[in-house]
Amino acid sequence: MALAAAGGACRRAAGDRTYTLHGQVLTVDAPHKQLTVKHEAITGLMPAMTMPYEVEDGKLLNGLTPGDLINATLVIGSNEAHLSTIKRVGNAPLETPPAEAPAPKASSGFELLKPGAPVPAGAFVDQDGRKRTFDSFRGEPVLITFIYTRCPLPTFCPMMDRHFVTIQKTLKQDAALGRVHLVTVSFDPTYDTPRVLKKHARELNADSARWTFLTGERDEVDRFAMRFGVSIARAMNDPRDITHNLRTAIVDAEGRLVKIYIGNEWTPEQVLADLRSVVRAD
Repeated sequence: MALAAAGGACRRAAGDRTYTLHGQVLTVDAPHKQLTVKHEAITGLMPAMTMPYEVEDGKLLNGLTPGDLINATLVIGSNEAHLSTIKRVGNAPLETPPAEAPAPKASSGFELLKPGAPVPAGAFVDQDGRKRTFDSFRGEPVLITFIYTRCPLPTFCPMMDRHFVTIQKTLKQDAALGRVHLVTVSFDPTYDTPRVLKKHARELNADSARWTFLTGERDEVDRFAMRFGVSIARAMNDPRDITHNLRTAIVDAEGRLVKIYIGNEWTPEQVLADLRSVVRAD
């Protein structure tokens, strides 16, 4: 079914932007004050997408169930986003099951990596247009994450960027972590060409000696990302509409998986502590 189009933006307060969102609730996660909404394009912000949103007040979720049609106010700050108001306006059958894409299984040929397992080489191209494999980072502990540069919510891909910027600063200051390399993989190769990734790297002040950006053929990137538990779904009618989860991982200098961080609740301090343990073990 078609959902009503979302409206335009207006200023709520200094540094914040507010948008009107019209969509359908797919899941409700009250303990985490979060719901997943399939919504139409939000003018001036993003195309039609299916995204999880945090709510300002957990009471906003009272009475909401999958299938509900809602009008909501989306507030975007510099480092966070949330729904500040929600109004239920109806209910409709769900078009798809209200669940995240299933994690890859061995039976599908994409077995999840386990700690100690070697990370596959993959086939990539970096921000300078050079062909690379993940094996090229052997000899260096690696922190790897998966993003796309057009991701609109500050609590998703942009948060991974901000965390990596913070971590990069510490890597430069801490001699013990001098060999650690950061790797960001884009799963949007149609838009995130090497030229786009190089521009993105400049905007983040990424040191190319410590931080590499990779992309590649879509299926190749997807196969590699799925081994870490990354779920990626692209809308057939709009390549900008990418629904995904978040995974970040540490790989040791021998190319073996050490640890995977799920979602966006990890902190740079946690990862740096784990990296120090990996470096000491090497």
